[in-house]
Amino acid sequence: MSNFQRITSIVTAVFMLGFAISLFIDPKSGYVMVVSVLGIALIGYGVGTLIYFFTMARHMVGGKLELYKGVILTEFGYLAYSANDIPRVYVIIYLAVLHLFEGVVEVLRSGEAKSQGGHWKLKFFHGIVDFALAVLCIIYIRKTNTAVFIYAIGLVYSAAMRIAGALRKSAIVYDDSPVT
Repeated sequence: MSNFQRITSIVTAVFMLGFAISLFIDPKSGYVMVVSVLGIALIGYGVGTLIYFFTMARHMVGGKLELYKGVILTEFGYLAYSANDIPRVYVIIYLAVLHLFEGVVEVLRSGEAKSQGGHWKLKFFHGIVDFALAVLCIIYIRKTNTAVFIYAIGLVYSAAMRIAGALRKSAIVYDDSPVT
């Protein structure tokens, strides 16, 4: 990870923490913000993954996985963004499924990293936390502010993981000095 990527990751984490704190302070109006931010973030991530597929990943082995991931995330984003008008119970179920999906992906990524001799413990722990958030969504499904609090807890955890990843030493040494 280059120095610019580290700084960008830390700045993004700080914004995530600020948004999570605002959700903890005012959860009543946070529901609309959560649905909007979740939808926009998933659409942005999905479109970014699709752009990555069409520019680079289609030439790689296993690149079709990026296409599928981009399409699914974009569809999840459209669904989440349109969730303002549906009952909150469905949004909590949607949030549980989203955390469950991400938990499965992270646990599988940790198994792959372990077999290749890489950093796998942090990925595995991230998957377990996503499973726990999915279980919390299901347990507290009738509470009105549950979606806001669980999303805020997920934001705090994701921000902490971003900061930890940015501060970890990388295996590749980058030279950020200008070429002369």
